[in-house]
Amino acid sequence: MGRIVIDEMRCKGCGICTIACPKKLIRLCEKVNIQGYAPAEAPNQEQCTGCALCAEICPDVAITVFK
Repeated sequence: MGRIVIDEMRCKGCGICTIACPKKLIRLCEKVNIQGYAPAEAPNQEQCTGCALCAEICPDVAITVFK
């Protein structure tokens, strides 16, 4: 099982990670960060395989995946 960590301060809410995740575990948050962006969040990580596609595609290098 993997664990997804998203740096809310780096994330600009582009949503590319939400498309990249094969299990659709990442979504955009409803709250806004200090920079005015709605960052991504991964609230249900039980099904994460640790594939790290979300981290690889993130243009802001805001996602880290641990296996």
